Amino acid sequence: MHPRLSWLTIPLLLSACAGPLPDPDPKMAWVELEAREVTSLLMAERLDGQRLDDGRYFQVAPGAHDLETIYRYYYGNTMGRNTLPLACLLRLRYPDFAAGQRYRLKVWAQGIQVQGELHDAAGRQLAEIEVLSCGFY
Repeated sequence: MHPRLSWLTIPLLLSACAGPLPDPDPKMAWVELEAREVTSLLMAERLDGQRLDDGRYFQVAPGAHDLETIYRYYYGNTMGRNTLPLACLLRLRYPDFAAGQRYRLKVWAQGIQVQGELHDAAGRQLAEIEVLSCGFY
């Protein structure tokens, strides 16, 4: 593994394991976050413009919401050499979150193109993310 890759990856992975998740509130909708690549990280950043304290999930009241996430990943050679760390700010707007329902926001990169989708508990696609910005970190 490339030394820089391991040095940058360890803090990202450790920050995602900062303790147990709370129990979902049945009066709210729960949105899990999933980054497909092993060396990537997807974290909740803002809910309706307000910064979140815990970036591992969203828990939202029923109705319409604007979710922003930060997606960090490495672009380049998969063997760990010549990789570049990228961070993207992503937005998901969804009008119909339902109380007691679980959702999954899945994000992945194909080269420098970032894509993402919101799925319901049955796996049906409900919405796509919008990439607001991406850059090196």
